[in-house]
Amino acid sequence: MNHNVRINEAAVNRRAATLQEFKLQNDDALAAWLLRAVTFIDLTTLGGDDCESNVARLCRKAKNPISQDILHLLLGTNSQKKITTAAVCVYPAMVPHAKNTMDTIGSNLPIASVAAGFPSGLYPLETRVREIELAVQAGATEIDIVVERHLVISRNWSQLYKDTMAMKKACGEAHLKTILAVGELGTLENIYNASIVTMFAGSDFIKTSTGKEAVNATLPSGLVMCRAIRDYFAITGRKVGLKPAGGLRTASDAVVWMNMIREELGMDWLNPHFFRIGASGLLGNIERSLLELATGHKEPTFIPIPAM
Repeated sequence: MNHNVRINEAAVNRRAATLQEFKLQNDDALAAWLLRAVTFIDLTTLGGDDCESNVARLCRKAKNPISQDILHLLLGTNSQKKITTAAVCVYPAMVPHAKNTMDTIGSNLPIASVAAGFPSGLYPLETRVREIELAVQAGATEIDIVVERHLVISRNWSQLYKDTMAMKKACGEAHLKTILAVGELGTLENIYNASIVTMFAGSDFIKTSTGKEAVNATLPSGLVMCRAIRDYFAITGRKVGLKPAGGLRTASDAVVWMNMIREELGMDWLNPHFFRIGASGLLGNIERSLLELATGHKEPTFIPIPAM
C-alpha cells in the first residue's frame, strides 16, 4: 500500500463548506429524510453511571424511536410502517442487559458494543481481544474498536494492520467498526491512511470518533474517509460503511451527512448496512423536528413560574 498520499486541505475545506450548505426545499422531503435518518442511528449510552434500567429504556426507545402520534400525523394510513433505529450501542458490561431486554420485547435489533479498551485503545492487545470475545459471547453482534493513535501518528502501519486483523478475528461473525479518533490524528493524510489500512485489515465500517475527544466528527474528516472508502472499493470491490459519531446533534446535521454520503458514495451506501450515525441526543432533536413538521408549529415553550 502506498502511504505517500497528499491531500489538498484547502480543496477539502471548500468541498465541505459546499456540503454544509445543503438544504431540502420542502417540508415533505425534510420529513422523509428525517424518518430515514432515524433508521441510521446507533442509539448510544456510554455513561459511567449506565445500569440495567437505562439500558432497557434505550432498547425500548430503539424499537419505537418516534411517537406513534407523530407517525400518524406524518404518514396517515402508512403509520404502521415499522421504523426503528439501526442498533443500540453500549459498554461490554451492559451487553447482557441489552440482550435480555431485546429478547423480552421481541426485537432482533443489532447490539453494538464499544470493546477493546475504549476510548483510548491503550491496553495490551491480548486484553482487547479478550474483551471483544466476551462481548460477542454476551450477545453483541457489532463491535466498535478504537485504534491506538500513536500507531497512526508514528506511521506504524504494519502494527495497525496486524492489531486490527487480530481484533477482526476475535469478532467472529460480529461486524467490526473501527474508530479512528480523527480529532487526534493530526493530519488529513493520517485520516486517509488509517482508513485504508483498517479497511484492508477487515473493518466493516470506519468510524470518525469515540465521542470523547475534543474534536469529533467533522465534514472535512468525513469527506476524506468517504474518498478512502471509494478508493478502497475501486481496488477491492468490497463496500465498507461509514459511521460519524460525536458532533451530530441536530436534524440538519443528519441531513447534511446523509447528503454527503449520497453525493460522494452513492445511494448504495445510504442504508443502515453502510451508513450509521453514532448519537445519543440526536434522536430527540429529530423527533422534535418531526413534531414541528407534523403539526405546523414548534413545541410550546414552557416558562417556569418563579418560586415565591
